[in-house]
Amino acid sequence: MNSLTATALYREFFYNGTRIPDPAPNLSVEQVRELLTPTFPEIATATLTGPEDTGTALRYTFSRAIGSKG
Repeated sequence: MNSLTATALYREFFYNGTRIPDPAPNLSVEQVRELLTPTFPEIATATLTGPEDTGTALRYTFSRAIGSKG
């Protein structure tokens, strides 16, 4: 009989082509957003997609919200 091994996937965040390691695995994704907003202010209004299973991590991607100024 084959044995199954369970491994936890870590989270990684991407914004504007930059990989951002998970700052605190115990936080929810929205809490991570709040934590990253002082460093990346655009994340506050960015859309969030994911998680995407990459095989080694769960990838969340923040995409800049596109709008018009004025």
